[in-house]
Amino acid sequence: MSLTAQQLADLMPDATQLDSNEPEMESSLHYAQLALLVACLEWLWRDRNDYFIGANLTIYFSREQLKSRDFRGPDFFLINQTEKKPRRSWVVWEEGGQYPDLIIELLSPAIAQVDRTLKKTLYQDRFRTPEYFWFSPETLDFAGYRLAGQHYVEIAPNNEGLLWSEVLGLYLGVQDNTLRYFQPSGELVPTPEEAAEQAQAQAQQAEDRAARLAEQLKALGVDPEA
Repeated sequence: MSLTAQQLADLMPDATQLDSNEPEMESSLHYAQLALLVACLEWLWRDRNDYFIGANLTIYFSREQLKSRDFRGPDFFLINQTEKKPRRSWVVWEEGGQYPDLIIELLSPAIAQVDRTLKKTLYQDRFRTPEYFWFSPETLDFAGYRLAGQHYVEIAPNNEGLLWSEVLGLYLGVQDNTLRYFQPSGELVPTPEEAAEQAQAQAQQAEDRAARLAEQLKALGVDPEA
């Protein structure tokens, strides 16, 4: 018999004592990729307060797992329809029984097989996470799966090799050896730095157009300041 979120909470310790218990990222490539995924989505959703992103953060979901501490949390996970606030870990029984809506694992030689098999089964059967992606910053191996009934079905790429995420309302794809988000139109979702550069370039273009127009008016004997 499965327990409700409240019944599970009644059996569990105070969640304020449950810190994340994750090891360091495997390499600087993995760390940079994780930071990129977080920064781009937070910039795109900067006006939203109804989601939580977990980055290399432990998910506590059962009494057995709490005792053994043998579960290595997802590298990146997203939970919608929740309060955007800092958390020391994601504790399922303290969060109304919510599991991730989307998970991205960054593969490494040491754990790639686990991510492709054991974790995929856990996310499919226990978490019931609607979408699961994996990406290797080293080999660029990239795949995505969507829950269809009881099982994950591989997401087919579009003509540009991008995989559609219904959870994000965005595409995921590899560009310049990194995993990036893309708008439904195919436009790259920028990093905050790229967005600032684009805004600066657009402002400069507008200034240049205004200057050219002023010169054209002057050539016609019209004072643009009048």
